[in-house]
Amino acid sequence: MHVMNGIESRHDGMVAPKRKRFVKKEKDINVDGLYEEIGKGSRLHLSKAITLLESRAEQDQKAGQELLRKLLPKTGKSIRIGITGVPGAGKSTFIEAFGLQLAKVGHKVAVLAIDPSSTVTGGSILGDKTRMEALAKHPNAFIRPSPSSGTLGGVHKKTRETMLLCEAAGYDIILIETVGVGQSETVVRGMVDFFMLLVLTGAGDELQGMKKGIMELADCMIVHKADGDNLKLAKKTVREYRQLLHFLQPATPGWTTSALPVSSLELTGFETVWETIKSFQEHMVESGVWNERRQSQTKDWFHSMIRDRLIDSFFSQQGKKELVANLEKQLLTGEMTVASAVDCILPME
Repeated sequence: MHVMNGIESRHDGMVAPKRKRFVKKEKDINVDGLYEEIGKGSRLHLSKAITLLESRAEQDQKAGQELLRKLLPKTGKSIRIGITGVPGAGKSTFIEAFGLQLAKVGHKVAVLAIDPSSTVTGGSILGDKTRMEALAKHPNAFIRPSPSSGTLGGVHKKTRETMLLCEAAGYDIILIETVGVGQSETVVRGMVDFFMLLVLTGAGDELQGMKKGIMELADCMIVHKADGDNLKLAKKTVREYRQLLHFLQPATPGWTTSALPVSSLELTGFETVWETIKSFQEHMVESGVWNERRQSQTKDWFHSMIRDRLIDSFFSQQGKKELVANLEKQLLTGEMTVASAVDCILPME
């Protein structure tokens, strides 16, 4: 065989492109700038500050905590109101109508709306700004939807800190809308001054499905959608709840929980609700319960954060995730009891 030499290859003249290397740059977070703008009431910078607090990045968390420490002297001057309710009670509709009434007379209203996170994807719709379009446009209002992110109690882990930021920005009324009534819904009671429970007409059915515990935590019960053909039934429901509340322990010492009819469609009952809240604040400040509750909430927050930090610290230790995964397999195959598996991780002294 005769092998012929191939054609000598030559460069086509094109310069080979250099491969770009993307280097993640650390963000330059201007804490002092955020402090100044939030003090002026900037909603844009308030949103940025909340995003810092909710971030899982270490740099963002440090900056968020530094900002919060600087703003602390400006906090604590609002009325914190928690709002929950049975499914379909119209929490968002009520909050928008109530918030608009307050904003129009000069109050600055912040709405912290919590959306349930998907147990499958972890995502949330966060559609509260869409549902409260009129309130979102008002210059005296601020709406911040956040995912529950698996947190029990229908609130976000950073709800308390977000509330403080809103107070520092000058919002004197904080409305916290939770994901809805549930057995763990009571967590929100531990971070607000006044707790409202929204219910619907047809008290007989609702009373059967309502948890006694959640009713005992309410400072006011709102029978919603009390309008049109439903008005007569709503008034009957109010009477039934008032009778029932006499047999329950009051949520706040020295305060009698009331039931009130409200219509967000016809804008009726809101003045009575606001007068009830102001009366509550006046009586509780005078009796000293207001400050006692705030101090108790701070201690509860402290202990809650300790528990969260301990859990995060445990799983961040080398080999702990693998150990837990291995023990889970043994549990599922019946080789070990749950108590024994826990002893392997945290042996009792």
